[in-house]
Amino acid sequence: METIKQANKKEKWSLPLIFSLTVSTLLIIISLSLSSTPTSPFSKKSTKPHKPQIPIFVESKLKTTQTSQNPMPRIAYLISGSINDGESLKRTLKALYHPLNQYAVHLDLEASAEERLELVNYVRNEPTFVKYGNVRVVSKANLVTYRGPTMVSNTLHAAAVLMKEGGDWDWFINLSASDYPLITQDDLLHTLSTISRELNFIEHTSDIGWKEYHRARPIIIDPGLYGLHKSDVFWVSEQRRLPTAFKLFTGSAWVMLSRPFMEFCLWGWDNLPRTVLMYYANFLSSPEGYFHTVICNAPEFRNTTVNHDLHFISWDNPPKQHPHFLTVDDFQRMVDSNAPFARKFSRNEPVLDMIDSELLGRNADGFVPGGWSDNEGNNIASISGLHDSVSNASLLQPGQGAERLKNLITSLLASEDLYEKHCL
Repeated sequence: METIKQANKKEKWSLPLIFSLTVSTLLIIISLSLSSTPTSPFSKKSTKPHKPQIPIFVESKLKTTQTSQNPMPRIAYLISGSINDGESLKRTLKALYHPLNQYAVHLDLEASAEERLELVNYVRNEPTFVKYGNVRVVSKANLVTYRGPTMVSNTLHAAAVLMKEGGDWDWFINLSASDYPLITQDDLLHTLSTISRELNFIEHTSDIGWKEYHRARPIIIDPGLYGLHKSDVFWVSEQRRLPTAFKLFTGSAWVMLSRPFMEFCLWGWDNLPRTVLMYYANFLSSPEGYFHTVICNAPEFRNTTVNHDLHFISWDNPPKQHPHFLTVDDFQRMVDSNAPFARKFSRNEPVLDMIDSELLGRNADGFVPGGWSDNEGNNIASISGLHDSVSNASLLQPGQGAERLKNLITSLLASEDLYEKHCL
């Protein structure tokens, strides 16, 4: 009796199951046949061979922006300093100021909160900065170790701020509070208007020599990555091999980089800048190699490099970690170098007054006079004039510095030791 009941139960659920499976199978067959036939009864099957669809990647749609068509170039500056550098930074900022440019100023966390707040108030209350709105303080200050990767990350941070808030500019230049210009911004912008805006001025070499064993192979830790108080880097006992995915380059920490190259480093559609940045997180004196290694391992930028950092720097013999401080005795050599910048200067060094009076025409605590200002450095340029591509040239009043810089750049571009030869 139990067996008959169980058989009746199986019969009740087995018949619906078989029916549902049959229907499902028929529906699948019909759908497949419909998908393989033309959607219209009047259409014919294509006789063309089927082409595999090429996948579309986001990276393929990301490219650097075209260089500006404005007749006058614009520069984005980072001016950085540390403890007790506030006054020197202000002086350098005023000597470099021009309404066409963009500026980011940064005092690192070693500077006191009072010193950093004073810089913020200075920028907010200076009428010329307020009028043109092109000076910004990096409010989220970083702790920067000169020989560690925190200096590179701080430079990239400032460049990102300038790219986000600074509008259109053509070159990025990093300077410190101990740098100073040797020509006016009118001279610099006038000369740069005659050259390609794809060029990058970056002193570099693949001959790293002794640096292989003293900087590339050791592994270092930068306390600035996690601490609140500045201290020097320290070494890990293990060492590493040289990378094989890219070739190492070294050079000067001071650069003038084109907008397309800075976008390449910041946007991230190519992983090379990220990979190199991770490598240099454990590299002694990272600022002297990061941009150099990226630019020489990126095929699209190798032939844009001019092997010069546009600085006059005087080194001891044998060279030490830092160059010696420049004085009045170095003035003529600075002028003869034709370089637009020099370093390193101590605070209130008398040669700075000499540069102001003889090269820049700048009064004490004033701006450098030019096409945008009167002889006292008071601004006279209108806001509308800054955005008028035709009248931008009227904001410039180039002088002797333009001729000196032109001679330097002409000699560099005429040199055989240019472009890809440095990246081999």
